[in-house]
Amino acid sequence: MSSIEAVNTKLHHNAYVTRDMEAVRAFYEDIIGFPLTATWCEKTDLFGKERVYMHCFFEIGNGESLAFFQFADDDDAQEFGPELPPSGFRHLAMNVDQATQDGIRDRLAAAGVSEPQTYILNHGYCYSLYVFDPAGLLIEFTVDHEDVEQINADKKTTAHAELKRWLAGDHSPNNEAYHR
Repeated sequence: MSSIEAVNTKLHHNAYVTRDMEAVRAFYEDIIGFPLTATWCEKTDLFGKERVYMHCFFEIGNGESLAFFQFADDDDAQEFGPELPPSGFRHLAMNVDQATQDGIRDRLAAAGVSEPQTYILNHGYCYSLYVFDPAGLLIEFTVDHEDVEQINADKKTTAHAELKRWLAGDHSPNNEAYHR
């Protein structure tokens, strides 16, 4: 089996649509701690129609950002999103240290954000705090297991065999460390 060299990239931004930019701003900047770094207000011909919108960028570290669009026209907002209802499987995962995760958890609690908007899972390889933002996006803040490098190295050696096994119909679990 051939291997392709890893591409040297980093995330510029990941974009979503919201109907309430101020709620999104307050959530990310005031509670989570991602500063607002840019607000772009635009009037552009997109997809055959002139659209009026803004998008805001929130710094997540290393020059990478989350971006959110808000449309001035309700028809545009309906057309472009959010595309799907909130789901625990469509999410953005951020790697943080324990102190950062604890701080986010505490600020969420102080802001009155609790279950079912937040929940915690121990995946075995990481410990995750999940929270739905005001736009319906699920954000995961993960703290890696102390042995994550070895765990990842072990899983890399079996990744293709496990995929083949699953696709062949053997759906037995292979995460013995997973705890609820």
